[in-house]
Amino acid sequence: MRLTALTASNVRNLSRMLDHYSHFNPSPLSVKQFIDFGRSANEVRSFEFLRKEIPVRLANIMQEINLLPQNLLRMPSVHLVHNWYVKSFKEILEFEDIKSVDNRKLNEFCEALIKIRNRHADVVPTMAKGVIELRESHPVDQTIEHRIHYFLDRFYMSRIGIRMLINQHTLLFGGQMNNTRHIGCIDPNCDVQSVVRDAYENAKFLCDQYYLASPDLEVKEHNNLEPGIPIQIVYVPSHLYHTLFELFKNAMRAVVEHHGAAARDYPPVQVLVIRGKEDVTIKISDRGGGVTRSDMKNLFHYMYSTAPQPSLSDTDSAPLAGYGYGLPLSRLYARYLLGDLTLTSCEGYGTDAYVFLKAISEEANEMLPVFNHSSTRQYSSPLPTRDWVSFGGGSASSPARVRHLSTKVPGPFDSIN
Repeated sequence: MRLTALTASNVRNLSRMLDHYSHFNPSPLSVKQFIDFGRSANEVRSFEFLRKEIPVRLANIMQEINLLPQNLLRMPSVHLVHNWYVKSFKEILEFEDIKSVDNRKLNEFCEALIKIRNRHADVVPTMAKGVIELRESHPVDQTIEHRIHYFLDRFYMSRIGIRMLINQHTLLFGGQMNNTRHIGCIDPNCDVQSVVRDAYENAKFLCDQYYLASPDLEVKEHNNLEPGIPIQIVYVPSHLYHTLFELFKNAMRAVVEHHGAAARDYPPVQVLVIRGKEDVTIKISDRGGGVTRSDMKNLFHYMYSTAPQPSLSDTDSAPLAGYGYGLPLSRLYARYLLGDLTLTSCEGYGTDAYVFLKAISEEANEMLPVFNHSSTRQYSSPLPTRDWVSFGGGSASSPARVRHLSTKVPGPFDSIN
């Protein structure tokens, strides 16, 4: 009985702390703030900020987890992810009321952050499996799918932001810095073309392994501010690499499959890097046959993929092909610092992908989800009623459709023979 009472007390205390911290908004930082703070490298200041900020970011997204459809929350993989977040939240709160900060406490805090980061390493594929579990066991209508998509965008963006904070602290103060040029995980002189070529080479390796062939790469730069100077920005190279690697994988696969694996020469994947006053734009163009307009609207939807869906029993969770998460996650990495990722396609010819990055570090601010009344309504409100209609927009056998047809008002063209 005493154990049961203690457990109930812990649950109540956890709920109280979640409610407390979720009333605070996360404090988004700019790349310049990350850089300036990293150069001063004050571990105590970082500790003081993170022991408050990380619980705020965790609590904000954990409150949204609780608003998910009950059928999804009951899925084993989602339950596992939820437990990871609860455990991490409790562990970070152990540093909440520390008055005297010494080296031992700082080391313990750094070790706790590394432990949390490692625990959450497989959050993306595990949550993806949870959604697949739901689809295979319960019907998922458009309303549920809309709520899941809304949540996943916010959940994964929150995760990117939390990992950014953890990586900065552990790289600066945990003795994990391998590249002395970097400040934490930020490169003050990130050579965009170098990241482009690195992402291409690794995507080419996978393409060659699978198809025994791959298209070449053509890269051009246009520095509008400093003509002839290589384009460099203050950025997180790993984030840019993640986005470009996914785009190259898609482009190369499309080219090889469109032209046939037996083709001798493939049209190259062309990349144009442009430095403007506000943005750096990376345009990736392929001649892989393009995408139909009906499919374009699905490309950034979770759970949509042109690759075979992986087996739930597959324990190798590293490759995400088949989960349909490649493009949605890549767009989140671009949007995290107020950039963006867009696609345009010419069916029958090819696809252009545009990656936009903030060129000015003061303007490259974190974009983070906030738990409030507006976000809460997204999990309970129905899909908006359609206020446009086309000929194929509904079923002719439905009562609404029949009523519409039988009460048709004469139009201005009805009298024309």
